[in-house]
Amino acid sequence: MTKRTSAKYKIDRRMGENIWGRPKSPVNRREYGPGQHGQRRKGKVSDFGLQLRAKQKLKGYYGDLTEKQFRRIFRDAERQRGDTGELLIGLLERRLDAVVYRAKFVATVFAARQFVNHGHVTVNGQRVNIPSYRVKEGDVIEVREKSRQMTAILEAVSLAERDVPDYMDVDHSKLTCTFVRAPGLTDVPYPVLMEPNLVIEYYAQN
Repeated sequence: MTKRTSAKYKIDRRMGENIWGRPKSPVNRREYGPGQHGQRRKGKVSDFGLQLRAKQKLKGYYGDLTEKQFRRIFRDAERQRGDTGELLIGLLERRLDAVVYRAKFVATVFAARQFVNHGHVTVNGQRVNIPSYRVKEGDVIEVREKSRQMTAILEAVSLAERDVPDYMDVDHSKLTCTFVRAPGLTDVPYPVLMEPNLVIEYYAQN
């Protein structure tokens, strides 16, 4: 399991954006970065800096994935036929922890990773405890019967701050989700601008 190396709110402040769109994000109050040098004036960012920032923001959004994990997903997208940026987004959204988060079974992507890792989820009736498991079109993701009364789930389902996207079919009364299709960039309800084209440029040069 990937270790979360930074507090999720530090990621927000490092990016200078509320990347999950959460009401409690400190960026809503302080737009400067964390640490003693966070308030220094920002100079002009180079092309490399913009590319690196785009990669770090996308990587951070999905639970601060390790560089090794993120690069592997990028290489998988690169090997497929089609637009690499769109394919990269599709592969990230097919991660089981991302699906659990999108279905609003939990409140955050970090909670989704832990939720899957603790064995609370099944895919097509089989328990899966690997957050990076890649779901396929038509897969049915379900919260296990004995886990359905967890307070965290009941609270997450009622959250008004985000909606379930249309590339999955969710029944909150049964806590089931059918993954309908892999989305493209414009299908994903990111609260902030994501730029996979800059991620491609970054890896093309590094």
